[in-house]
Amino acid sequence: MAHPLAPLNTLEAISQRRSVRAFRSKGISRETVRQLLAAAVRAPTAMHLEPWAFAVIQDRPLLQRISDRAKPLALAEMQRSNCDAEVLRLFAHPNFNIFYNAGTLILICSQIANPMAVADCWLAAENLMLAACAMNLGSCVIGSASEALNTPELKAELGIPEDMQVLAPIIVGVPDEAGKPSLRKEPRILCWK
Repeated sequence: MAHPLAPLNTLEAISQRRSVRAFRSKGISRETVRQLLAAAVRAPTAMHLEPWAFAVIQDRPLLQRISDRAKPLALAEMQRSNCDAEVLRLFAHPNFNIFYNAGTLILICSQIANPMAVADCWLAAENLMLAACAMNLGSCVIGSASEALNTPELKAELGIPEDMQVLAPIIVGVPDEAGKPSLRKEPRILCWK
């Protein structure tokens, strides 16, 4: 797939990657998703176990149904944890889509059989998000959807085996606007001997 801008090198992608929460209605192709998944599986993996598996959802009505199921669960959790009032209002709004109307949701899943599976899957998630940035796409982890995505009903509907868990739900798409990466604090170095 040809991209309108030249791909970024690794350090450019790292410095320019940001969480995108506004997408154009144009979706991304299967080939682009395959490229993102190919980048994901190049992640480091403990003992070369490669514990990840993926589910890709590009059906917009299904994404809306998942959003509708996830919002009340996420809202209840946020209320229990005394979340910011503005975020609570956002999630309580009937028209709010938890996936920010992105056309693609990629779920990184795993059997939690070894202690490094979670770390391996999050490394794969970072590779996927950096690849998306390098391809001039936007991405965002939607952790607030995890509880709903791990219900037996949704796992069955999505074809995710019972013994697997959705660890990293990531939306991907064409950003609606050019944005700036968020600022980060300088590294906190505890020791340098």
